[in-house]
Amino acid sequence: MPSAVFTPRTLAFLRALERNNRREWFHARKDRFESDVRAPMVALVERLAVELAAFAPDLVANPRTSLYRPYRDTRFSADKAPIKTHIGAIFPHRLLPKHEGAGFYVEVAPHHVWLGGGMYMPSGAVLYQVREHIAAEHGRLARIVGAAAFRRTFGALEGEQLQRVPRGFAPDHPAARFLKYKQFLAGCERPAEFATSPGFYRTLLAAFKTLAPLVAFLNEPLVAGLQSGVLGRAWTDGDA
Repeated sequence: MPSAVFTPRTLAFLRALERNNRREWFHARKDRFESDVRAPMVALVERLAVELAAFAPDLVANPRTSLYRPYRDTRFSADKAPIKTHIGAIFPHRLLPKHEGAGFYVEVAPHHVWLGGGMYMPSGAVLYQVREHIAAEHGRLARIVGAAAFRRTFGALEGEQLQRVPRGFAPDHPAARFLKYKQFLAGCERPAEFATSPGFYRTLLAAFKTLAPLVAFLNEPLVAGLQSGVLGRAWTDGDA
């Protein structure tokens, strides 16, 4: 199997779409989108489905779940461009709602490639569960994000943070620096042409392997809560 998944045609289409982001333009060239953009991402997801079984077996990799539709939801956005100018895929936990747990993500855009993942927009109830877990297991989290491979690949844990330690936790809690996070993200960005290079898949796979311990750590309390019925109630009761 070739080591490069995407081709210069992928980037050419995305860049043309960026210049001509209209439904009629896109629909007239839908066959090119399918062959040059979507098909390579489908192939990538299917290839990862085999690889993830070895180091992240709880994450889902299949085109139906992982791929996003190309159309943007513009109802609440000032940007009314109807089509996404990137192709992205998510790899969520098989037992959790698609966008509540932690997972992997890869995106190919006209001018960049982003690979990484974590927990992007947890609800208040989910975030509280994760913070409780961090408070009890912050030493493990510190070791995960402080590991040499993690720092070399991603730098540091990223994401939106509070100014102060959230309510319910002591201001001087030893996990204070982690408890302030509202998102838990790790990723790296490369030029778009990297997606067409021979080293792309190897780099992507290595990044996901490095990220796997963080994703597993973040999902631990959610899966435990789901299995006990606690988290299921929290999801239906609304944000905490």
